[in-house]
Amino acid sequence: MTYVVTDNCIRCKYMDCVEVCPVDCFYEGENMLVIHPDECIDCGVCEPECPAEAIKPDTEPGLDNWLQVNAEYAEKWPNISQKRDAPADAKDMDGIPGKFEKFFSPEPGEGD
Repeated sequence: MTYVVTDNCIRCKYMDCVEVCPVDCFYEGENMLVIHPDECIDCGVCEPECPAEAIKPDTEPGLDNWLQVNAEYAEKWPNISQKRDAPADAKDMDGIPGKFEKFFSPEPGEGD
C-alpha cells in the first residue's frame, strides 16, 4: 500500500503534508504535489494533515489512475520537504469538480 495525492490538491497545494513526511517522498508540480509510491512507507501521517483531504490510501477503490499520475510525476518533478504557503485562492479552489481536466499542469514546481 501507498498513499496518493488526488485531484483536489490541484490549485490548493497545501503543504502541511510535506512538513510531516518522515521520508520526504513528496514531489512538487506547478500546481499540485504527488507522492512517490516507491518511497512512501505507508505511515499515513500525511493523510490527516491535508486540509483539502486530497491524500488517500491506494487501497480505496477508483484510485488506480491517481497511483499512475503520482508515479509518473514523482519521476519528473523536484522533491519537496519544506512547507511553503498555499496559493492565495486555495480555499476557493477546494472541492471544485473536474480539477484535473480543467487545471492540471505537468510543469514542475520549485522543489527545495
